[in-house]
Amino acid sequence: MHILLDRILALMARLKWARLRLACSCLLMMGMVGGCDNSPHPDGAADSNTLYTAFNERSPRYLDPTSSYSSNETPYTYQIYEPLYAYHYLKRPYTLIPRAAQAVVQPHYVGKQGQPLPDDAPADQIAESVYELKIKPGILFAPHPAFAKDAHGHYLYHHLTREQVGSKRSPWQFEQQGTRELVAEDYVYAIKRHATTRTAAPVFGVFAEYVVGLADYGKLIQSEDKKLRAGLPPSVRDKPFLDFRQWPLAGAQAVDKYTLRIRIMGKYPQWKYWMAMTFLAPIPWEVEAFYAQPGMADNGLSLNTWPVGTGPYMMWDYVQDRRHVLKRNPNFRGEPYPCEGTQQDKAEGRLADCGKRMPFIDTIVFNIEKEAVPQDTKFRQGYLDIPEFDQMSYGTAYKIQMEDSEDFNKEFTDKGIVLARNVDLSSRYMGFNWLDPVLGKGDTPAQQVRNRKLRQALSIAIDWDEYNRIFPKAAGEVAQGPLPGGVFGSRHGALQGVNPVTHKVVNGLIVRRPLEDAKKLLAEAGYPDGRDAKTGKPLVLNYDFGSPATPEAKATLDWTAKQFTKLGIQLEVRATDYNQFQDKVRRGKHQIFSWGWLADYPDAENFLFLLYGPNAKSLHDGENAANYQNDEYDRLYAKLRFMDDGPAKQAVIDQMVRILQEDAPWSWGYFPYSSGAYHRWVHNGKPSIMVRDQAQYYRLDTAERARDLRAWNKPVYWPLALLVLGLIGMGWWAMSMIKRRELQTALSSGSAGSLSGGR
Repeated sequence: MHILLDRILALMARLKWARLRLACSCLLMMGMVGGCDNSPHPDGAADSNTLYTAFNERSPRYLDPTSSYSSNETPYTYQIYEPLYAYHYLKRPYTLIPRAAQAVVQPHYVGKQGQPLPDDAPADQIAESVYELKIKPGILFAPHPAFAKDAHGHYLYHHLTREQVGSKRSPWQFEQQGTRELVAEDYVYAIKRHATTRTAAPVFGVFAEYVVGLADYGKLIQSEDKKLRAGLPPSVRDKPFLDFRQWPLAGAQAVDKYTLRIRIMGKYPQWKYWMAMTFLAPIPWEVEAFYAQPGMADNGLSLNTWPVGTGPYMMWDYVQDRRHVLKRNPNFRGEPYPCEGTQQDKAEGRLADCGKRMPFIDTIVFNIEKEAVPQDTKFRQGYLDIPEFDQMSYGTAYKIQMEDSEDFNKEFTDKGIVLARNVDLSSRYMGFNWLDPVLGKGDTPAQQVRNRKLRQALSIAIDWDEYNRIFPKAAGEVAQGPLPGGVFGSRHGALQGVNPVTHKVVNGLIVRRPLEDAKKLLAEAGYPDGRDAKTGKPLVLNYDFGSPATPEAKATLDWTAKQFTKLGIQLEVRATDYNQFQDKVRRGKHQIFSWGWLADYPDAENFLFLLYGPNAKSLHDGENAANYQNDEYDRLYAKLRFMDDGPAKQAVIDQMVRILQEDAPWSWGYFPYSSGAYHRWVHNGKPSIMVRDQAQYYRLDTAERARDLRAWNKPVYWPLALLVLGLIGMGWWAMSMIKRRELQTALSSGSAGSLSGGR
């Protein structure tokens, strides 16, 4: 066989078939060593304690915790950084637990004269809420050259020139690494840094509203930064180090090495949830000073690509739009796996690792997958342990395919793929712009009544129950209002929560009102059968869609138009890319639109603020994309913000929801399922949009994975056999051609010789 291969390749070389020669050589060599291996990973990957997953967009834009606010960034930020708090991985409803802090603390209250107040003091008497947090001692930052020092205690890499940075594009290309202990001052620095002018700081406005002195601190930093950059062109990437340690902030102080004091203006119970987000992850000044040096920005060295934290993992490899690798932080202290959870957790084996030290996995590899089909194939073959970290729709999508296909069902059942699903804290809705003269609030009392009835008619006609049946991959549970289950105050799923405008209770079941009710409201609004009662012209409404009208989106757009057609209303679809859509919404040029919300924290306030008047997006650049305003609702919301969970808060929430159901600024849509897909060797998977530090809880059975991958992906030899036969045939044909050429050459030479002799 080897002699034959050598002869074939030699013949190909003589015929200059270079590309075919290379392909044949590679394929034949694979055949010699055991067939075609379709694994995209290095040899031995299945046996290594490495979890493989994918991302299918571009690399995350921000891994700097001050800037990061997108779900595709959380697979990295929440594994690398440690906020003060976290959410219990298994308990539901969501429960805060300490992470870098020693305990979840209650604030103490201070009056206007600085006097201490009791815990039950009325909100209007509270001038400040003061949080005193103790940091766990002994926590170390991950290794990084920013901490490296020489024998005299001087930083090795804090005074680099552009030439010394050279072509380095990774912190691991610096010879020395170092670390230091986490202290309270690192959290003070992180809070101050939200006043930065150097990078995006999306929650500075929220924090400035509550953290004592932060609004004025922002003005100070703007002024100081302007001095630092005097004489530099605005586009320069190398900016002098902006050292926030120089300027104290009244609202964030390090009382001692391990004690952090945060002062909040008034009473703001939701502040505790912000302390579980990476906006309050510690930032060591040394790292920011390191990345501020000349040449770093040009080489992609920044917190946005190479974050530094105290969490269980650290960024090991970063290849833009291709590959990211997290490795176990060797300085991480380890945390015990939880021993409490739901009955479902116990039944599904998520408590088996109780008390064991985390993290369990050494390495996490994220590879880009630009196409859905190859990604799906790799997951089904076992080469992706989890399809994606940040997408919670795979479980539902695969369940649907199992129901639709016996072969698919058998494959997933035989492979033991785990599909988990539950309704989580998110929502999808269709909104009506309150500034629009047809669908909005209305200028006169009579117009307000007509517009409200039009919105109510549309809310009945837009059948979200049907949507969930037709588009089960994007489905969830139909909403009766703005609050999903799992937050205090929600009536989701209960008869008390039924929206009387769109639904009614029949024999104990919640059913959508008939289309006749919508048509009656439409006529009362002045549009009988979808025509203006005065002019007779058809009613034409505009639907602003936040992505191009691709073939994939066509089915959804057709369904949407059909909902309006049921009432005789014409719907004009105005599809744009997402950036253009956002710009249109900011300018208030939209009419009907679809959007969604992922909760920042598990509190009703985080959903109800989406319809708070002062948060109007087109007027105040807030998150109220419908620009809805109702004075009574706004008054109740202002009251709700300061309330602790209890009967009084429930009563206020009920009032607010009733106002929204009647006004119908949204067609309430649905609460999407949170679902995950996990191979059976991935233990402890539990889909959630709130718990983002999930990687440390996962455990791999690598022996089972290796065994299954061998069984599912056995080498296929017959294509190689055909190839070899083909090559033999080609070799025979090639040798025949060579012999013919040699014979022709010999004959030509002989003829030439005869002619020469004749002269």
